[in-house]
Amino acid sequence: MQLYKSVVMIYCVFFSIDSVAQSEAIHSVISNDPEYVTASKTAVSHRPDTEVVVETELVAEIKPQSEQQNTAEKPSAVTPAEKALSPEFVAVPIVFSTETLSTTFGAAGVVKHAGQPQAVALGIGLYSANDSWLSYAGFYHYQLPQLDQWLFSAELFRGHYEQGIYYLPNSDLYQPKSNDTSRVISVGDEGFNRLTMEYVLPIARGKHGAENALGKITTPISWNPLESGVSSISLTPFSKYRELEALAYLADEARGVELAVNWDNRDAKLNSTEGGQTNLTITKGFSVDDNPSWLMWEFEQSAFMSFGSNRWFEQQVLGANIYLADTPSWDKHHNQQLQRPPSFAGVSLGGFERLRGYSSKQFTGRSAVNYALEYRVTPQWQPLQSLPVFNLYNIPWWQWVLFAEAGNVTNEFELTALHDDMKTNYGAGIRFEVEGIVIRTDFVAGGDESQFWVMVNQAF
Repeated sequence: MQLYKSVVMIYCVFFSIDSVAQSEAIHSVISNDPEYVTASKTAVSHRPDTEVVVETELVAEIKPQSEQQNTAEKPSAVTPAEKALSPEFVAVPIVFSTETLSTTFGAAGVVKHAGQPQAVALGIGLYSANDSWLSYAGFYHYQLPQLDQWLFSAELFRGHYEQGIYYLPNSDLYQPKSNDTSRVISVGDEGFNRLTMEYVLPIARGKHGAENALGKITTPISWNPLESGVSSISLTPFSKYRELEALAYLADEARGVELAVNWDNRDAKLNSTEGGQTNLTITKGFSVDDNPSWLMWEFEQSAFMSFGSNRWFEQQVLGANIYLADTPSWDKHHNQQLQRPPSFAGVSLGGFERLRGYSSKQFTGRSAVNYALEYRVTPQWQPLQSLPVFNLYNIPWWQWVLFAEAGNVTNEFELTALHDDMKTNYGAGIRFEVEGIVIRTDFVAGGDESQFWVMVNQAF
């Protein structure tokens, strides 16, 4: 059991929770701006035995027009329009320690209303005692004149790891037909660039423009996309690279474009109790150097059901998630080469999102299926707000969770093969919202060895 690593990770997150919470507070659900309410979810998390992961999801939420008019009636030295457009900046330090990175120092900076009322900019820089480093910059939810239904976002990441731990498929090494993986320690360089162009369909919550679709949900949830939720289509050109010193002959670059169709019909992004989310992503990888093009698709469906409250629990929710992915070009040839993506850009399971009992991207191959079920309860008893350190922050709720998962990766897209000899894991966790951030702690058993994840955001 990875007890030592678990202790290290708890230390990492809670030692730097002050930094994370402060950077998030400027675009919290509880905002000082009467017109604009912004929620964000950002993490610098730590995988057991491996590199730092940057996970970011920023969501600008705008209050309905009626609420804006009511707040505009209040006297103010600054007009609402001027206040909404005035940028707010916060920079905070980050300090943590892991087995592979050693002691790491850095900082994060966030700009709210970064040039536009709904826009957010984020920057993170870290450097470790063993000369590893990473940098991240993100610019989210920008709009162009006359394009009210569009949102534009861009991300840039660069990282260097002196002792990176990677799971590589044996098909990249000695056994072309095997989907087993080998654990490799190597000096590694990674990075990606992404530009997302999202079109919000003018239906349901998107009928008044993309900016208003970012607002809080004020209408009842239904399963008709013409009446409920936010439907969108996005196009994301990307480039990724991963260069490993120990295995320099492997494909080290992937370029392509993602086409995603999404229907977000949840009643809340941080703590969903009803509705669900449907997402289909088709990825076309371009030919790079001598490596051929490839094609991959991913489908994900989540659903939530509330069981109400009782004397013990303020809220009880059952959440379910299904993930299915395939690489149709897997067995096709171009110039006598198989049209397969590099393992770091293709289908995978393992990590803090799917099949959490295993290490990140431990299983890679052509196809994957994963099922997750979570029982989330919010106790009536909430002592956190009165505890030292915790009482410095707004913590509206905490949550106890039991969950189970089953998944598999195969080198053929066949339902019987995908469901044969599936990997399973089960676990328990505690989650709580701190200044608009969901802190997720999951202890998982059932894999090769127990895993403990400390992460930001719900698993789904």
